Amino acid sequence: MKKLLLILLVALGLQTQAQVNYCDSISYTTTSTINYPFIVTGVANIPGTVSWNWTVCNSNLCYSSSGANASFGQVSLTDTLKVCYDVLIDINGMTYACSGCDSLVYNPNSYQWEKMS
Repeated sequence: MKKLLLILLVALGLQTQAQVNYCDSISYTTTSTINYPFIVTGVANIPGTVSWNWTVCNSNLCYSSSGANASFGQVSLTDTLKVCYDVLIDINGMTYACSGCDSLVYNPNSYQWEKMS
């Protein structure tokens, strides 16, 4: 009887829905110029509205900005930076919040900011 009930439940379409984790689709890139030693660009391949908030700290102070693109002229290429983001994603009235932090150092050989291991 239990087997029959199980077969009926499966036959009637007992199904599970996969959870979508939009935070897995959040990332960022970095660059630098003469005037702005640290520029960060948020990347979100997600449908909907994405709002970015950034906090960048060196050993002395923290600086904040918002938007997908943010420039920080207050830091130096010799700083070790702690870069944090808070992202709000609005998809069809549902809001998802994502956040993350990384420590970065500038590599003068590659001219790139790199994550510390």
